[in-house]
Amino acid sequence: MKLKISSILLLAVVASFTFFAFAPKADVYTVDVTKSTITWEGKKFSGSHNGTVSLTSGSLAFNGKKLTEGGFIANMTTIKDADKNGGLEKHLKADDFFGAEKFPAANFVIKKVTNSGANVNVTGDLTIKGVTQSITFPATVVWNADQTVTATAEKITIDRTKFGIQFKSKSVFSSLGDNFIYDEFTIGVKLVAKK
Repeated sequence: MKLKISSILLLAVVASFTFFAFAPKADVYTVDVTKSTITWEGKKFSGSHNGTVSLTSGSLAFNGKKLTEGGFIANMTTIKDADKNGGLEKHLKADDFFGAEKFPAANFVIKKVTNSGANVNVTGDLTIKGVTQSITFPATVVWNADQTVTATAEKITIDRTKFGIQFKSKSVFSSLGDNFIYDEFTIGVKLVAKK
């Protein structure tokens, strides 16, 4: 009986080793930060602001042409307003908002990708101000003629209050009247990567 159990265990170990030894290795593509972009838009009762944030780095991994993992890091000290409003940029970097001095990086890590081909749904962990939340959004993956791949998520909706950013939030401060900023802001991400 002991011999039979030992044989079964040995067979299981060999089988698992064989599985992992021949599992296809993911192809990792490095994000070109000079060709990739992050845009943002935030709204208040009386209008909106939009701009950009620079990427520090990123990568995308594929099994064949199926996106399997990856992520990116954003440099929060580079927040820019499209209208070049220096006061707004300074405020967005301050502790009221993104606390860029203490938290200079925000990052996203892919945890799951559903569907395959050009249109996918991505779920992952977004970390802002040291707080991590799971988010899901649609994205497109396009293979380019120059051997690069472009992954684009045109509109990712983020609730800032889940990351401790409560400045002029009507859901937190009920007495603001019309002088509030919406809790949700959106970002658009375009990652161009090459093997």
